[in-house]
Amino acid sequence: MKRVIVPVATMLVVQAMVSLSVLSLSVMMPAVASDLGIDPKLVGVFTAITYAVAASVALASAAPILRLGAVRVCQGALLMAAGGLALNASATVMATVIAVAFIGVAQGPINPASTHILTQRVPREWYSFVFSVKQTGVPLGFALAGIVMPLMLNELGWRGATLVAAAALALAALGLEALRPSLDVKAPLSGPSPGVWNSVRFVMAHDQLRVLGWSALVYVIAQHTFTFYLVTYLYQHCDLSIVRAGFLLFVSQMVGTAVRLVLGGLGDRIPRILLLAGVGVAMALGAIATGLLGPHSPPWLIAGVVVAYGAVAISWNGVSMAEFAHLSPPGQAAAVSGVQTALAFSGAVIGPPLFGLIAVVADYRAAFFVVAACVMVAAVWQVTAARRPPPST
Repeated sequence: MKRVIVPVATMLVVQAMVSLSVLSLSVMMPAVASDLGIDPKLVGVFTAITYAVAASVALASAAPILRLGAVRVCQGALLMAAGGLALNASATVMATVIAVAFIGVAQGPINPASTHILTQRVPREWYSFVFSVKQTGVPLGFALAGIVMPLMLNELGWRGATLVAAAALALAALGLEALRPSLDVKAPLSGPSPGVWNSVRFVMAHDQLRVLGWSALVYVIAQHTFTFYLVTYLYQHCDLSIVRAGFLLFVSQMVGTAVRLVLGGLGDRIPRILLLAGVGVAMALGAIATGLLGPHSPPWLIAGVVVAYGAVAISWNGVSMAEFAHLSPPGQAAAVSGVQTALAFSGAVIGPPLFGLIAVVADYRAAFFVVAACVMVAAVWQVTAARRPPPST
């Protein structure tokens, strides 16, 4: 049991800390934008920079993971995130651009590194649940950002809050050193070399992985437009305070964590692709309901809709990662996971800026409706793909 619990818990903590760094700027964006003299809607551009860098790093991460070890790569990622946050505290627009790029470098290799570690220690029949447990680090990190960063902002200002978060990430990297000798493993290779383009070709030639990969891109659009715009949306459009909006983000992440675990358990018992399609339908409905909110919506309705939408929008990642790990050739889980991660992060690159553009040109309602339509198309595509048996690997 220790063989499973220790690596899962370790990767969960790493994921949570990096996720906190990713969301911290967005949560404090109204205050940051005021100091920098920029429009808060530019959070979409900063998010796009983070995930564009992360997608590129994810694709190239398999080689360093195999050469240096997955834990060493995670330590480097934590230190990059800490450096980015510290740089952002200098409070210039250029520093913020460079900072979010640093955080993108940190975000990129986490999924491939954790996949490399977990596939060596977890039975295949547990993949969905274990990967979902590990992925709870994302909502936990986002929840911490949503509740802790606004509170520290009130006490320390956004620069002080950012520096405290940077120090926490650096300490996490240092603490990880004690576990490195026992967690870093070398996996035997099978099949073609896990080069970047070989891995991309493998995924795109696979009937179900191709659909799941592109669907992950669309689902991340829904997930990240919700997560990164929620505080600003509720503050600007629904007249909530930053603290109250951050609290709703926190609650949605907590509920989503529980839903993620439930889906993880289901994913080990029913076809994962059908499960992901069902989640897509729920996400589409949640996006529509969120777009219909307004300044005159009762607080209980705002809370209910936001928490319900957030719970499904963040719940699917572990199941998707488990299916990619399950269908990967032996020893190539990190490389194939890198393709899935790059596709998913590409959704974070294109989604938030387009969402912000639609919100500016039209309104938030139209932006949420467009997200709903895209997610519904992906869900139907997955149902269609599920009718075809996957090729043997």
